[in-house]
Amino acid sequence: MRAYERLMKYIQFDTASDKHSETCPSTAKQLVLARALAEEMKGLGIEDARVDGNGYVYGSIPANAEKLPAIGLIAHMDVVNCVPCAPMNARIVERYDGGPLTLDSGDVLDPAVFPDVAGAKGKSLIVTDGRTILGADDKAGVAEIMTACEAILAHPEWKHGKICVGFTPDEEIGRGADRFDIPGFGAEFAYTVDGGRVGEVAFENFNAASGRVTVYGRSVHPGSAKNRMKNASLIAMEFCGMLPPAERPEYTEGYEGFFHLRDMRGDQEHATLNYIIRDHDRVRFEARKEQFQDIAACLNGKYGAGTVEVEVKDSYYNMRELFEGRMDIVERAERAYRKAGVEPFHEPIRGGTDGSRLSFMGLPCPNIATGGMNFHGRFECIAAEDMDVMATVIENIVCDKG
Repeated sequence: MRAYERLMKYIQFDTASDKHSETCPSTAKQLVLARALAEEMKGLGIEDARVDGNGYVYGSIPANAEKLPAIGLIAHMDVVNCVPCAPMNARIVERYDGGPLTLDSGDVLDPAVFPDVAGAKGKSLIVTDGRTILGADDKAGVAEIMTACEAILAHPEWKHGKICVGFTPDEEIGRGADRFDIPGFGAEFAYTVDGGRVGEVAFENFNAASGRVTVYGRSVHPGSAKNRMKNASLIAMEFCGMLPPAERPEYTEGYEGFFHLRDMRGDQEHATLNYIIRDHDRVRFEARKEQFQDIAACLNGKYGAGTVEVEVKDSYYNMRELFEGRMDIVERAERAYRKAGVEPFHEPIRGGTDGSRLSFMGLPCPNIATGGMNFHGRFECIAAEDMDVMATVIENIVCDKG
């Protein structure tokens, strides 16, 4: 079975995670896909495939040669919940012409806005109807790993060490590595298959934190509010306005960091702002967190102590520092791309990946591509042929084909 065929099955599962849930996985519907994957793995011949009590899927292919490393392959099952993921009505555009493509919703997937799409010219492009995400982030990674495993099991002449497979829940809400069983996983190092353009090898990512701003106001009838009312929603807006407007995701790229307002709620008495804070540079990252505190102190000086409370919590750190002495892991992925006829490239991840936290937990884990484009939105898409390439790259990473 080709990787895209698996993807078309997996995206029918609604696996949106929920940051407001305290369970693991955060949504029970992720378990439905987890169990289906474990059963599929057993059907392929991965005898120890299992779902643990936290919704993580594990399995392994035993080594068939001595003195070869145990290598892990990891992808996440959940998708974001900021855009609908169901009902899923994906279609395949055969021999995509490289130009603007009208989706069933009437929206246009335009290479002028999404330049990477032009690279899929002539390929079989998988798109949605324009009303949901596709879910290639990261069900494409799951599909490519499964397809590579199927090929490896069908070619016993390919030599490899132990191949450890793990599919995680809740990556999109920053919890994918929380309960990952590294000792039980059994890999010496691993790769997350969770990137974008084919050829990508990523070992740099943002330093990341979440920032929650809580504002306490005082409600007074507007007819007698002078010098009495403290409108919490307006003070929250003032906090937002004191952050540099050019340092938002929509104005930044490359190594530039940002403050991103994810959601806001409020009335006169109470308001909250939820941010993510990102920067590749650790010094600038710390300065961004201090800026949050400084703004709160300024507003408390203006409106009274306790008006604004700020809670900043670190999420993960830039894994680059961990790979300065382990570039052999990165070079293995580069060789695997070249064997598949693709020239590798490096780009800093402008986001997060399970691999970052796993690396700091003791499992070195750079990130490689899936081939997907325009993640987290209704214009998400992927080419079937790029998924084929990535399945081959994965085979090349873990196997010596002779």
